[in-house]
Amino acid sequence: MKTVRMRIDIQNPPAQPTGRIDTNVVDATTTADIARYKAADDADALLDAATFARRIRKRLGWSQAEFAQRIDVSLDTIRNWEQGKRCPTGAAKALLKVLDKAPEAALAALQ
Repeated sequence: MKTVRMRIDIQNPPAQPTGRIDTNVVDATTTADIARYKAADDADALLDAATFARRIRKRLGWSQAEFAQRIDVSLDTIRNWEQGKRCPTGAAKALLKVLDKAPEAALAALQ
C-alpha cells in the first residue's frame, strides 16, 4: 500500500482535497436524523444476528427446543434471537461462531 503525504494549507480552503461526501447533506442532517439512522442500523444488525442464529440451527438440523437444550440456553432466548428481539452477545455469540465454523468440535466440547 502506497503512503501519500499531503500538506494542507488552512489559509486556502479551496486547495483542500474534496471528499466523497456531500457537505450540504451533512450540514442539513439533524440530531433526529442521526437517531433515526442509528435505529435503522441497529434493527438491521439484529436481523443479521437473527438470520445467523437461525441459519446455524437449521444447518445442524435441530428444532428450536433441541438447539436450546444442546447449547444450554432457554427456549425463549433462542426464539428472541431468531425473531430479532435480542442479539446474542459475549459467550453465546462466540459459541454461535464456533458452531458455524467447526460444529463437530463445538458439539464435542458441549457433551
